[in-house]
Amino acid sequence: MQNNPLWRWRGLNTDGESASGTLWAAHRTAVLFELQARKIIPLEIVRCRVNAAHWNAQRSTEMVAQLATLLQAGLSLSEGLTLLAEQHPSAQWQALLLALAEELRQGIAFSEALKQWPAVFPPLFVSMIRTGELTGKLDVCCLHLAMQQNAQHQLAMKVKKALRYPLIVLTVALLVVMAMLWFVLPEFAAIYQTFNTPLPALTRGVMAAANLLHQGLLPLLVCLSITLCMAKRYHHHARWQRLRQTLLLRVPVAGALVRGQKLSQIFTVLSLTQNAGIAFLQGLESVEETLENGWWREIIQDARLAITHGSPIWQALEKTTAFTPLCLQLIRTGEASGSLDSMLDNLSRYHREKTEQRAEDLATLLEPVMLLVTGIIIGTLVVAMYLPVFHLGDAISGMG
Repeated sequence: MQNNPLWRWRGLNTDGESASGTLWAAHRTAVLFELQARKIIPLEIVRCRVNAAHWNAQRSTEMVAQLATLLQAGLSLSEGLTLLAEQHPSAQWQALLLALAEELRQGIAFSEALKQWPAVFPPLFVSMIRTGELTGKLDVCCLHLAMQQNAQHQLAMKVKKALRYPLIVLTVALLVVMAMLWFVLPEFAAIYQTFNTPLPALTRGVMAAANLLHQGLLPLLVCLSITLCMAKRYHHHARWQRLRQTLLLRVPVAGALVRGQKLSQIFTVLSLTQNAGIAFLQGLESVEETLENGWWREIIQDARLAITHGSPIWQALEKTTAFTPLCLQLIRTGEASGSLDSMLDNLSRYHREKTEQRAEDLATLLEPVMLLVTGIIIGTLVVAMYLPVFHLGDAISGMG
C-alpha cells in the first residue's frame, strides 16, 4: 500500500454535486474502479507528489492521540479515522486515514493495516495497537503510546538544543574571526607598514595566524568538505555508527546527555510494553526497532540473546556495559520482587528527569561561558589591531 502512488481526483456524485479527494492506488485504472464503486463520475485524475516530510513521528503521534480521544468519546475505530481524515490538513494523510478506515470495514485488523505503512507507523505503534486489540483497551494503549512519544520527543529536543547551542555560538565566533582576519586585519597591516615601525608581539602573532589562514584555507575547506561528504555517505553504516557513538559517549558532558536520553527511551518503551501486557522479550524487540543507532541496537540484541539462553535480565544487561549500576540494581530488585514493570517505570522517569535537568543546567552554564570565550577571541583581535596605534606617535615624530 505504501508503494502505491497518490492520486487526486475530481468528479460528480449521484446528486450531480461536485466532489474531490485523494486516494492511494496502484494505477489510474484502479482509481477509476474505486470511484465507480463510490458512484462518482470522474472528471479529472491527477497523480500527486508524496511529501516524505509529512511522514514524521510527530504527526503520527498526534493522530494516535486524537484517535484515543475519539475512541473514549464512543466513536468506532473506522468512524474516528474517517473524522480525522476530514479534518486533517495534509492531502496524503487524508488518503491514508481513509484507506485505513476502508480496510477496517473490510475486516482487516487495525494493527495489520498499520503494518503496511512502516515509514509512517514504527513497529512500536503496531505492537501497542495489537496489544490494545487483544486486551480490548485500544483507547488506553493509544493514549499511553501518544504520551510516551511526546515525552521522548520533548526530551530529544532538549538534548539536541543543549548540544547545538555551543556549536552555533562557536561557529558564529569562528566566522567573525575569519572575517576580521581576512578583510579587516590586512587593511590595518598595510597602514602600519607605511610607517616603518616595529609592530607589537601580539599584532605580529595575529598577523602570522592570518597569513597561515590565507595559505591553508583552501586545503582546510577541501578536507572539511570531504569529511562532511564521507560522514553523510556512511551515516547509516554500522561500523561508523558504532565508532561515532563510542566516541560521543566518552565526551564528558555530551556523553552523559546522550546516554541518559537513550536509557530513558529504552526504559520508557519497556515500561510501556510491560504495562500493556507484552512479554519482556517482545518488548526488547520493540526497543530494538525504535533505536536508530546500530550500536544501541547491537546492545539490545546481545541482551535479548542472553535472556533467551536463560540469563537473568539484570545479568544480561550488565554484560553489555551500557547500563548504569542503578539500572542493574533496580531491575534485579524488580525481578526478585515481581514488580519489574514498576521498576522500569521508575527508571524511565528517573533518566528522563535527570537528562532534562542536565540539559537545562548545561544550557544555563554554557551561555556565559560561550559569551566569555567569544569576547576573549574578538577582544584579542581588536587589541591586536589597535595596539600599534599607540606607537604611531613615536613613528611620526621620528619621520619628522
